Amino acid sequence: MILHLIPVGLGASAPALWLPPTVQELAARLRFYIAENAKTARAFLKLIGTHSELRDITIHTLNRDTTLEDIRAWLSTAPDGAEIGLVSEAGCPAVADPGARVVAQAHRMGWRVMPWTGPSSIMLGLMASGLDGQRFAFHGYAPVKSTERDTQLRAWETLSRKHHQTQILIETPYRNEAMFEAMLHTLHDTTQLCLARSLTCEDEWIRTLSIAQWRKAPPPELARRPALFLYLA
Repeated sequence: MILHLIPVGLGASAPALWLPPTVQELAARLRFYIAENAKTARAFLKLIGTHSELRDITIHTLNRDTTLEDIRAWLSTAPDGAEIGLVSEAGCPAVADPGARVVAQAHRMGWRVMPWTGPSSIMLGLMASGLDGQRFAFHGYAPVKSTERDTQLRAWETLSRKHHQTQILIETPYRNEAMFEAMLHTLHDTTQLCLARSLTCEDEWIRTLSIAQWRKAPPPELARRPALFLYLA
């Protein structure tokens, strides 16, 4: 029994740009999947092509209401020798992703877990940032309320300075500009900030400047586009 961790794209770009042919072929032949969103998973499978008709492929939906019992049942009822694919909404499954619960259960049940190469916005952004790639922390989302958000950004900056640790976070695309402005008025002049937008897509754009330099630069185009924020004090 094998659980395959199969990355999906970060945006609208050809699979050949972000998924090796071997992984595409593997994903195309599987008949059982666990996904955050069945519609998105079907779009991914349609993009790469499948050996079976889409209607014949079982896709279990993993969401906030999914229980451990549900996950155990999905794995327990799979035919002997079955191989199941786990996919995320974007990028690598189980990294900053609820799929980690499925992986943990697979290990408890003695399944073989096989991770496959594909795009991770966290790793791609870190690679391209020029910031410390040996000590880093991914925080997910900052608080939404401005006062709490600014306090948290400063706290992460303190950690960054103390441990020389790159801080990585994401934001809901429609709040990207607000996050960028918050960083400009919250972080120190010398802190290095990298903005990584639309990774692996045609409008990919990555730039690292100090906060002081960002204040003088033309504002980046971040509105409603997936972006990663990385900074190092």
